[in-house]
Amino acid sequence: MPRRAFLFLQGPSSPFFARIAAGLEARGHVTYRINLCVGDQLFWRRPGAINYRGRLAGWPAYIAGFLDRHGITDLVLLGEQRDHHKLAIAAARARGIRVAVTDFGYLRPDWIILERDGMSAHSRFPRDPATILELAATCPKAALERLYEDSFWGMALSEMAYHLTSHFLWFLFPHYRSFKVENPLLAYLGTGWRMLTGRGRTRRSAAVLAGLATDRAPYYLFPLQMENDFQIRAYSPYPDMATPIAEVIASFAGHADPACHLLVKVHPWDPGLRNWRRLVERLASAHGVAGRVHYLDGGSLYAMIRRSRGMVTVNSTSGLQALAMDAPVTVLGEAVYDVPGLTFQGSLDDFWHQAVAPDQRLRDAYLDAMAACIQVRGVFYREPGLGAAVNEAVTRLDRDCLNRPLPVAE
Repeated sequence: MPRRAFLFLQGPSSPFFARIAAGLEARGHVTYRINLCVGDQLFWRRPGAINYRGRLAGWPAYIAGFLDRHGITDLVLLGEQRDHHKLAIAAARARGIRVAVTDFGYLRPDWIILERDGMSAHSRFPRDPATILELAATCPKAALERLYEDSFWGMALSEMAYHLTSHFLWFLFPHYRSFKVENPLLAYLGTGWRMLTGRGRTRRSAAVLAGLATDRAPYYLFPLQMENDFQIRAYSPYPDMATPIAEVIASFAGHADPACHLLVKVHPWDPGLRNWRRLVERLASAHGVAGRVHYLDGGSLYAMIRRSRGMVTVNSTSGLQALAMDAPVTVLGEAVYDVPGLTFQGSLDDFWHQAVAPDQRLRDAYLDAMAACIQVRGVFYREPGLGAAVNEAVTRLDRDCLNRPLPVAE
């Protein structure tokens, strides 16, 4: 393809974007970067960066002028819901500029999203079963077995460095407002405490699962999501996580088989700033199901899914993991995988009695097409997975091959 100009906005707290830029320049393209906070500067230690220290109100005119002056052909960013990103995407689309969006993969654990225009509810990936089957016929079979390990500590320390430096050195970008809703210092202190006390919580979770297994008690699974995640803030009808917790427990109490149990599992990265256990136990008691609703803070999600009768989720990527394991899934928000034949399309009240496993042919086709078209194999923080992800992302961006499979020769 002819020489193009790529503009990178905020990315992951890793070398991922900087290394993609280097790879694109090696192929003859030009790259730019706009830093919006100190955290952005930490992970772009190469030429081509400009700092924007203005107010959000001045950003639309600034980004429009930047796109025009530099002849930008492609915009690359992490997520499309941050305020600066939404405005930049609008300016790019008005000019016919390509937009590439990335984030942690829909498929876990060693995949990364790279797709055109938007993710999740805004994804262009098809929702029609016939279209999915047709697309999958052009794709290779997905190899979903884990290839790469990411670094938990690399991710944790990089995230802390990104957000804490931006928080404490705010005066270097005085008008920047983080997309995070909680104070990062409190959040990381809470997360650190939870990590230190994690073994005890995992043992308690294992004891609950062992008790259910001994009693051969059937159960459903409801994994909680991060309340500050855009999956909740932008792609669901809920203002917080407390609302769907109340909805699910009430529905379970009123409509599930009295022999069934419900496992409410907290997100492993939850900072513990809200007492979810107290809320779950209070709601279960109020609905008369205290002995059948169990709050779990730790343990293997895979093991929980394996014995479950199904999963209720707002729109977590764990829903895809459940589908891959033949578990019925119902979605309360908006999810890219909420497709007839994959997920339960009826009401939550009906799910407890009418849910069925996904259609295996459609499920396999869906996973094959997703892996080939909008996922990059690799991780953000650890080699060799980081290098593999960078190389594939460079190839896809260079060849403008997003939302379709790479030709075999490539």
